Amino acid sequence: MRYVLLGHSGLRVSELGLGTMTFGHARHGADRAESTRIYEAFREAGGNLIDTADGYADGVSEALLGELIASERERIVLMTKFGMGTRTNDPNAATGSRKAMADALEGSLRRLRSDYVDVYWVHVWDPYTPLEELMRGLDDLVRGGKVRYLGISNAPAWVVARANTMAQLRGWTPFVALQIPYSLMQRTVERELVPMARALGLAITAWGALGAGILTGKYNEDPQASGRARGSNRLDQRSLRIAAAIGELAHELERPPSQVALAWLRQRSVTTIPLLGARTLAQLEQNMGCLSLRLEREQLRRLDEVSEIELGFPAHFLERQRRIDAGELDPTQ
Repeated sequence: MRYVLLGHSGLRVSELGLGTMTFGHARHGADRAESTRIYEAFREAGGNLIDTADGYADGVSEALLGELIASERERIVLMTKFGMGTRTNDPNAATGSRKAMADALEGSLRRLRSDYVDVYWVHVWDPYTPLEELMRGLDDLVRGGKVRYLGISNAPAWVVARANTMAQLRGWTPFVALQIPYSLMQRTVERELVPMARALGLAITAWGALGAGILTGKYNEDPQASGRARGSNRLDQRSLRIAAAIGELAHELERPPSQVALAWLRQRSVTTIPLLGARTLAQLEQNMGCLSLRLEREQLRRLDEVSEIELGFPAHFLERQRRIDAGELDPTQ
């Protein structure tokens, strides 16, 4: 495992992160024993970036992770989130208010058995909380020593850009990273969010890098599984074509399809760190194999073409103007 800087900060993080949404999840996750094996394998490979949230498995993910990191807390870059709410029948639980963030952080610290969080994430943007309150409240948590860095997930690009501009002008702590769903199947983030991250120097931590398993090719190979998956509205002909193209390239490279999909993501123009969520140790070990794979330009082109999306306005308009200015396109066309 190598290390990269997390956005415009001095924080060194591993080039893959461990997503722990599955930790302690009774039905769809990993039990305590398997979670421990997954954690230990990730650490043995050199990984130090670990992601959780207060709402994962109703707080069990944080509690289990707190036990696992206790003996080496200082070596771990620990990330957790607030804003989804862990208390029912409480109108202040799932907001971006000072009360919500302070209460959520105290609960997370208790479960994590830690005095601080390395990266604290806004899980979901709350349009009803003034942006000034959100950014000043987060800055207070940093100045109080309970949070080191800030990140944001599930928010429009204009909100993140406005928030960071406000923070920089007022001497508050800005966001250094963006957490978004990003994969060959999900490229709509390239319309606004990815260019914004590039311009502002934000790192991207990507969840859903394997498209809920679709990009592993399992639905191409198993018609019955494919039929069940169609009910989720995630599986369509485009997704199957992308998965098939990944499978073809994986066959040529003699690699699992998951490694090809992750390699494509790691070679994007913005520092992009896939968050590996695994239910079994075997899944994690296979996916970490992407670290030894680098795709050639022609291989990247093949995947780019099959997964291409319509960027729309203003991206296409500005690209047309660039080509006209460069003499590559007749302005009358």
